[in-house]
Amino acid sequence: MKRKAESPEPSVRKSARGNGYCSIEPKRDSLGNQIWPAPEDQMIAARAFLRECATTQKPTLIVPDKDADGLSSGVIIHRTLVKLGLNRRLLDVHLVQKGSNIHAEDERKLMLAKKPSFIIVLDQGSRTGPPVVDDPEAKSLIIDHHFSDDEFPKDAQVVSACHCPPVATTSLITYEICKELDRDIAHECGYLCAIGTHGDLGTSLHWEPPFPDLSETFKKCTKKAINDCVSYINAPRRTGTYDVISAWKALLEAKELKEILNNPRLQEARREINMQVEKHTHARPVFSKDGKIAVLKISTEAQVHPVIATRWAGHLKSKALEIVMVANYGYLPGKVNFSCRIAKCARDRDPPVNIIESLKAVAYLDTTDLIQRLGSNFARGHKEASGGIVNSAEFEELCILMKIGEKPDKVERETPKNKVEKPAQKNTLNNYFKKF
Repeated sequence: MKRKAESPEPSVRKSARGNGYCSIEPKRDSLGNQIWPAPEDQMIAARAFLRECATTQKPTLIVPDKDADGLSSGVIIHRTLVKLGLNRRLLDVHLVQKGSNIHAEDERKLMLAKKPSFIIVLDQGSRTGPPVVDDPEAKSLIIDHHFSDDEFPKDAQVVSACHCPPVATTSLITYEICKELDRDIAHECGYLCAIGTHGDLGTSLHWEPPFPDLSETFKKCTKKAINDCVSYINAPRRTGTYDVISAWKALLEAKELKEILNNPRLQEARREINMQVEKHTHARPVFSKDGKIAVLKISTEAQVHPVIATRWAGHLKSKALEIVMVANYGYLPGKVNFSCRIAKCARDRDPPVNIIESLKAVAYLDTTDLIQRLGSNFARGHKEASGGIVNSAEFEELCILMKIGEKPDKVERETPKNKVEKPAQKNTLNNYFKKF
């Protein structure tokens, strides 16, 4: 899973729905220049990397994440490299397998088998580890926006937006890098930038500085069409067959939005996901003893747990509730894939709710080795939209620690000092009948 940028702004998904997100003042360097969407030296180095890819005419592997943001970023890179002169036959894509990540050994072997000289990893999150592939000659570029304490694969060149609020999506960073390499990119890839950014930051985002001016894009493509494309592109990877390749091909081959919206496979996948969401969204929430966490348990091969978590987060309300968690027992054998969202009623809390910190705090209540057994895929993603993949047994232990389903303690009400307690009523039916 991926960790979201730990920036000073409020909840990403809350702020992105209004003017607040874009209007956050960017950081500035010693000369007063704004640092956005990433440090300028990283942006310049990335452009040099892409030029080198095209100039050397060697095998180049694009490794995008499976969602709208990652896939849009990958297509922007693909189109840019072709415009820079790289032979299409030298371009390949690697799509990570269901439930896996680029750090898994089998994924590293699959990437290495394609013998790439250049690897461009997009939106895959941050984690320290060995080089992307075990080839000292292969060069790697990572473009990302998820929180990192400079934790990335060894020897990789990195462009990270995580410390540059308002934090840009990976597709937005990629767009800003690539539009300086060819004059047609801004015109031809604006809708890809919009699809990826809306996919991560919400469908009602206000495009204000420092975000780029995409007014030309939105004159040609309505926001509704862009948002529908987000849903279509995300649908195949959510199906039980994890059909990411269909979304990639549709996005790569389309010349305009209507080709995406009219794609039969994407339409079919969307219908399938809608049916799965409707089938499982009525699961009964069970609360932790303190009322801060609501857990809904489902079982399906489809990746609908994030969608259902988002729905319930907007529906459930209470003074105590902070986190809504949907646990899917059917996505991977022997595993629980869970997604967490901040409840809408808790988005203005002070201090703000941090899902990752809250999950880890629960795990650390264990006095044995649970935190180690939960593994590196526990409590990943965004501080506002986190989740994980853990063994079923460990997840049940976590639920016990959260005291899911336990009744809250009764609170003894104190009698106010200025209030005289009335004596118990003596004229009761029980006392009446005792007289006889």
